[in-house]
Amino acid sequence: MKSHKLVIIGAGSAMFTQGIILDWLRRKQEGEWEISLVDIDAEILNATEKMVRRYALSAEKPLKISAYTDRRDALPGATVVVCTIGVGGRRAWEQDVLIPRKYGIFQPVGDSVMPGGISRAMRMIPAVLEIAKDVERICPQARFINYANPMTAIVRAVRRKTSLPMVGLCIGVDETLRLLARLAGVSYERVTAKWAGVNHLTWILDIRDVGASLWPTIENKIAELRRDGVDPELVGRMPWAEENPKPSKDHYDLLFSWQLYEEFGAFPAPLDRHVTEYFPERFRKEKSYHGHTLGVDAYSFEDTIAYGDRVYDSTLSLGNSEGPVPHAALQSTSGEHMQLMEILRSLEHDRRQWYSVNLPNGSSVPNLPQDAILELPAAASADGFIPMPMGELTPALAAIVLCRTAAVEATVEAALTGNRKLMTEALVMDGGVEDYSVAESLAEDLVRAHTAYLPQFK
Repeated sequence: MKSHKLVIIGAGSAMFTQGIILDWLRRKQEGEWEISLVDIDAEILNATEKMVRRYALSAEKPLKISAYTDRRDALPGATVVVCTIGVGGRRAWEQDVLIPRKYGIFQPVGDSVMPGGISRAMRMIPAVLEIAKDVERICPQARFINYANPMTAIVRAVRRKTSLPMVGLCIGVDETLRLLARLAGVSYERVTAKWAGVNHLTWILDIRDVGASLWPTIENKIAELRRDGVDPELVGRMPWAEENPKPSKDHYDLLFSWQLYEEFGAFPAPLDRHVTEYFPERFRKEKSYHGHTLGVDAYSFEDTIAYGDRVYDSTLSLGNSEGPVPHAALQSTSGEHMQLMEILRSLEHDRRQWYSVNLPNGSSVPNLPQDAILELPAAASADGFIPMPMGELTPALAAIVLCRTAAVEATVEAALTGNRKLMTEALVMDGGVEDYSVAESLAEDLVRAHTAYLPQFK
């Protein structure tokens, strides 16, 4: 019976860890398993371990659970290493978004692009590289999977500086395809699609049901929804982040994304909350998103942070209780984690099932750089992830992606070297800051706020 050791580095990301154990229980994975939890925060690690042990009481077969504050103690024998870290946690994330607000720059997420994403990259890339070096030394044969953001920049840095074939996984494309299938009134299981782009701006190029294009049906459905009008109270709502969620409708999250489809003939995943950040020139002013301000009263950043704090408190509570977790909690399977166990099974058994994966382009999109990290359909095989040929993007789409990959290169180099000038250039190249002098001042403010996490900036 094959043995598996899954090491989760950043296990204090409790939603992800909770989802992993729930998915493991639901799928009844084959073989002997150990799930090793790693986090430098001893308090949340202790609570997370206790929470996982409570879930494991419902397991039909034994599950070995271990926990470490030092990843080097967990890595020996690892077959899979998953990175979910967030350097500085939510308090640092707040500064990534709130400091740019002082300059009139508004972000609903701030974890991938614009000043928030670039600031986050300065902390994340050196930390993930240190993890990668330990993986390379201790368990180089382990599959190394990243869920942390900024996804594209992290995977690019690890691929540049180590020999590890790290890939990045994100549920955004899958969730967007599910939404489009609902709009078309077809079963998601019958849908096939093609896509290419960078994480959080991945262009769905084609979507079909048993070989027939779904775009005409989706276009008709969107036209129908537009005729119904848009309730301003529902624009930019995130029910999952609110204590008393209001009812929502799918199409309110694709108002801008559908506009891009009409302009470019391809639909961007994963909907407006992330996609708007890749077009900052269209939302520079307050109230520019359908009369709302991104990150304030549309996709409230403060609500997202408050939700994360509640999850943290809930983990501590679960860890301080005893006995099996209530059965109702075992039904929860949504979130970033939800494909991981299925993917690992496809890799092990060479099932060659298709997933959305962040990895080097190679020759998948001929008119983009081979070493650019793109989000592409890839088959999970015994030989790793094999990307599907997508063909050339249209000149307009290729130009958009090229601009993004160029900004990623500048961001990665700035994070590796601690070069303030290059960080400033990245802020300007990214498009989130118009004025160079503003970019200089903002870069200095962000570095100063995160000094404790930026040893490369002297």
